[in-house]
Amino acid sequence: MQVKYSYLDQQFAEVDAHFQDLRELVASGEFTLGPFVEAFEKKFAAYIGVKHAIGTNTGTGALILSLKAVGVQPGSEVITVANTFIATVGAIIAAGARPVFVDCDERYQIDVSKIEAAITPKTAAILPVHWAGCPPEMDKILEIANRRGIPVVEDACPAVGAKINGRFAGTFGKVNAFSMHPLKPLNVWGDGGIIVTNDDKAAEFLRLYRNHGLLDRDHIEIWGVNERLQPFQAVVGSRVLDTIEGLVMARIRNAQQFDEGLKGLESWIRPPYRPLGYREVYQLYLVTAKRRDELVKYLVERGVEAKVHYPIPIHLQNAARDLGYKRGDFPICERQAEEIVTLPAHQHITQEQIDYTLSCIREFYR
Repeated sequence: MQVKYSYLDQQFAEVDAHFQDLRELVASGEFTLGPFVEAFEKKFAAYIGVKHAIGTNTGTGALILSLKAVGVQPGSEVITVANTFIATVGAIIAAGARPVFVDCDERYQIDVSKIEAAITPKTAAILPVHWAGCPPEMDKILEIANRRGIPVVEDACPAVGAKINGRFAGTFGKVNAFSMHPLKPLNVWGDGGIIVTNDDKAAEFLRLYRNHGLLDRDHIEIWGVNERLQPFQAVVGSRVLDTIEGLVMARIRNAQQFDEGLKGLESWIRPPYRPLGYREVYQLYLVTAKRRDELVKYLVERGVEAKVHYPIPIHLQNAARDLGYKRGDFPICERQAEEIVTLPAHQHITQEQIDYTLSCIREFYR
């Protein structure tokens, strides 16, 4: 049996409705910003309950612009978690700042108990990541940040639809970023990003900066860049947004099936702790496993497309060599890099495929 990691051919098997939307776009000639982007931004803002949503060309761009909007600049520092995707750290570098890493906890999220020790007079922002679509302890992060007068920017790129006690991920920080990469919960046909905020001044800056700083065709208010969400992506994203709740609930159901099915194997393979009140959206379904590399090879040979996210921590990558970190600085992150497995658990996985994957895992450890 094949259990695919990518589900995009299934998600977009029926495309007639999307093509009709695109025909309307083509007929309008509105190919740069315009009403289709504005409609999607308003729809997304209403969905998660914020005043402003600003579309960008990528999730990485959304992170860079979010950091700039809260005052991150060359010479400053931004605190983030050591086990994130490279885009989190790349955005900090692109904003001109130095990333300061904090180890992760056993939920693969930033270890809140270690944040305060990382703060220096140069700290311009704290950038927690909703890694794999699972929220960190945002209430504790905000307590530290507010007490120290430091803005929080959420990297909610993998976490559209995630919640903490009924409140959406991406609504806790001052300015927050989402990705619409094809393998994110809210996805489009290519890259796309979106920034959300309740801060009017930040929203004004973001709308200017993402469009070359143009007030209108003839007046340039600030120096900016081209980081606009494409109307094509907005049209696709708008229709996918209509399905997001059902999509998220399917992922949650499948993750719960895996959590239940792995019981009894805790000495070999185990999911992280799932705190009450947290709605995780499982952009990645992560577990830690003994003999990880052997297990992945075993599963792949049997048609289960297991992945590893990621085998080399960012602070040990060649690109990070100038940051001054070394092996042993973040032991939890480094251990998890040797143990983490991603199992296919997306919305199109069937019960039969879940049962087959679990049977393969049990056979391997037997």
